[in-house]
Amino acid sequence: MVGNVPVGGDAPITVQTMTNTLTTDVAATVAQVQAAAEAGADIVRVSVPDEASSKALKEIVAESPVPIVADIHFHYKRGIEAAEAGAACLRINPGNIGSETRVREVIAAARDHGCSMRIGVNAGSLEKHLLDKYGEPCPDAMVESGLEHIRILQDNDFHEFKISVKASDVFMAAAAYQQLAEATDAPIHLGITEAGGLTSGTIKSAIGLGNLLWMGIGDTIRVSLSADPVEEIKVGYEILKSLGLRHRGVNIISCPSCARQGFDVIKTVEALEQRLEHIKTPMSLSIIGCVVNGPGEALMTDVGFTGGGAGNGMVYLAGKQSHRMDNDQMVEHIVEQVEKRAAEIEAETAAQDAAE
Repeated sequence: MVGNVPVGGDAPITVQTMTNTLTTDVAATVAQVQAAAEAGADIVRVSVPDEASSKALKEIVAESPVPIVADIHFHYKRGIEAAEAGAACLRINPGNIGSETRVREVIAAARDHGCSMRIGVNAGSLEKHLLDKYGEPCPDAMVESGLEHIRILQDNDFHEFKISVKASDVFMAAAAYQQLAEATDAPIHLGITEAGGLTSGTIKSAIGLGNLLWMGIGDTIRVSLSADPVEEIKVGYEILKSLGLRHRGVNIISCPSCARQGFDVIKTVEALEQRLEHIKTPMSLSIIGCVVNGPGEALMTDVGFTGGGAGNGMVYLAGKQSHRMDNDQMVEHIVEQVEKRAAEIEAETAAQDAAE
């Protein structure tokens, strides 16, 4: 458990991100946590690099709508302080947290304050003895590092932990995670670390995390992007949605557009993505420029619009033709239809829950 959020077992795969504000700037950090939570973040991680950040963490935890993970590097006392401040989970890096004695002190603090822990192995910060043994960062070294720390936690009768073995190289990370999954039943936190900017990082993460998730590996994910943390949440959900593992918000099915398009597909989809960000109900929307694939796609979506001729197109509701709509009014009309259908789905879900 990370606070009230279950990780592992049959629990949904959780999506998390990390703030990039100064932790000592409580207002800015809380605002970023809240924005991430609104975008769907289940868990948010916050850096705790110094004592002042530990003090600020207590205020951040108190105002956060989601569990907070304290990111701990180099100084084990920050882990103890974070536990005391109310962090739901402590992330420790085996490569720089210090001796086994210091780890035991962090374990004691986590136990005393009801924290879980994440063993966060990174290819870029492996222990010296493992680098000496293997010569360079590699999957074997990363997994050995993780298993060594699992042993320390278990030897101290601490079992509320998850583990990650991240690398910026997709192949190295994937190989390490596959080995890790074979070696332990502990919940696994997936990530391709330092993946890059919004476009390149999204692609690397989708390939790396997507393949692992497809194999059934992974219980919680963080997409690491040089971008707004909200973008990490959006990408994380899109990866999970594409694999049918999580469903949240509107899944827009749209064509790349071509000379056959009956309206400007690209601008329309851009507008709809922005206008429909507030919808959290899982549902589907098809926006297709012409009748080649439009009717077929619309048969399988909650709401659809297929381009035609003469400045208008066909609106589909629940997979059936409903009515025609002028192109210059379509965005407003589609937003109305999606909001209406979302409300219907919510009402149906509530009625089912009440009946059960």
